[in-house]
Amino acid sequence: MAYTDQVLTCADCGIEFVFSASEQEFFAQKGFTSAPKRCSSCRAQRRATGGGSSYASSSGGGYNGGGGYSRGPREMFDAVCARCGKDTQVPFRPTGARPVYCSDCFRLMRE
Repeated sequence: MAYTDQVLTCADCGIEFVFSASEQEFFAQKGFTSAPKRCSSCRAQRRATGGGSSYASSSGGGYNGGGGYSRGPREMFDAVCARCGKDTQVPFRPTGARPVYCSDCFRLMRE
C-alpha cells in the first residue's frame, strides 16, 4: 500500500503536524489502526507526565485512565547484578533461574 503524507491537527495544542508516509507505514506494521491525535511534542510531554495512552485517557479505563485503581508503591527486592556484581533492587522476586541486571547493565544488554 502506498502512503502519502497527511497534515493533522494536534488535539492538545491545535498545531498542525505532518503524519509522514513512513510513520503511517510504521503504524500499520505495529497494527495501529488510527492516526495519532497529538503532535510529537505533546506526545512526549504526555509520556513524561505519566499521561498514559490515548486509549486509557479517552475511555476512562486502563492503568492511568482514572478507573479508580491505584496500586501504591511498588515492592522492590534486593539482588546482585549478574554482569557487574553491583548491589541493586528490582521490581520482582529473583528466583535464580535467570540472570538479574542492574539498570545500567540492563540498558546495555538491550542495545
